[in-house]
Amino acid sequence: MPLDLVTVPCLRDNFAYLLHDPASGQVALVDAPEAAPVLAALAERDWPLHQILITHHHDDHIQAVAEIRAATGARVLGAAADAHRLPALDVALAPGDNVAIGDETGTVLAVDGHTVGHIAFHFPSSALVFTADSLMAAGCGRLFEGTPAQMWDSLSRLATLPDETLVCSGHDYLDGNLRFALHLEPQNSAITSRIAEVEAMRREGRLPMPWTLAEEKATNPFLRAHLPQLKEAVGLPGAPDVAAFAEIRARKDKF
Repeated sequence: MPLDLVTVPCLRDNFAYLLHDPASGQVALVDAPEAAPVLAALAERDWPLHQILITHHHDDHIQAVAEIRAATGARVLGAAADAHRLPALDVALAPGDNVAIGDETGTVLAVDGHTVGHIAFHFPSSALVFTADSLMAAGCGRLFEGTPAQMWDSLSRLATLPDETLVCSGHDYLDGNLRFALHLEPQNSAITSRIAEVEAMRREGRLPMPWTLAEEKATNPFLRAHLPQLKEAVGLPGAPDVAAFAEIRARKDKF
């Protein structure tokens, strides 16, 4: 039985995610931007919280860890490589390690680029991957610490996951990301369709998250940097994939 997924809007444009295993009642939280909405979502469902999974060290992903841990007694799991700037960890994780939520086992993935030490969590049986500020909806995180080569490697490995995988990213930057994607590929009908779908979701009060990896690969320019049409769009025909990615990221920074 797949994990139940609850997307919890936090702060101005952050998302936290609750994962519930129906068989065991085990619950995990991915990232802790803000305590009140997370605790309210747990109380609404009468769910306990057992684990807090941290993706990276930025305040808008960890600042509520202490409050939520105090309220719930949950264990905190995060990257061993980032432990010096994370809240105190009960479990220090390395890429390739497993994380269990009841009967479901997830894998820790290294996704350096936005930060060094950033990790993602992939739960294959439930077709979920929690990418925070690495692969984002129609975009990717800014390169605050890592290099274009590191981020391109991270995105390329995420792109090999099954197409039906739901990508749960850390922020709602969809409108700006899709405008940029359409600016680069004005003839891409998948982008215009996604823009229309997002607009409809917002009108209906539905959260525009998550999206399948197949939808990301069809519309996200950062996953498409290897394609000839994207290289042409940024004036780098025949360039190495990472060079095209770096140019796309630089253009988005100024868009």
